Amino acid sequence: MTTPRIRPLALCVFHHDGKILVNEARDPITEQPFFRPIGGGIEFGETSAQAVVREVQEELGLPITDVCLLGTLESLFMYNGTPGHEIVQVYDARFVDASVYALPYLNGQESDGAAFVAKWLPWAGFTEDAPLVPDGLHELLKKVAISG
Repeated sequence: MTTPRIRPLALCVFHHDGKILVNEARDPITEQPFFRPIGGGIEFGETSAQAVVREVQEELGLPITDVCLLGTLESLFMYNGTPGHEIVQVYDARFVDASVYALPYLNGQESDGAAFVAKWLPWAGFTEDAPLVPDGLHELLKKVAISG
């Protein structure tokens, strides 16, 4: 059994025309869907800004620019029957290639090789039954005037 640990995470909130780019996932036990922006773990020796640039490149194969820290969240949650704890650095950025914003979805790949589809969803698409995670993200985005 591994010792529980706090995971440092960097996420990037890409937004355009009242929509946000998210990856849909589902808890294997509860079957509850949830949506999370693109990003991932911060590796030892890299800053959270470097991590978000690397994660977007690894997952979507796309370069980004204008990376700007929006805030930090602390997330305590249950996933797959196991408690989780993350410190999340939330960033705003833009894709270098502006044509990405016209695409309805982007094909992505997790670090373990699992494929996923990132899609643009309107703010109204997030509900209690299909939330935007981590907890507090929607409120943070309202504070910095990104969400509707």
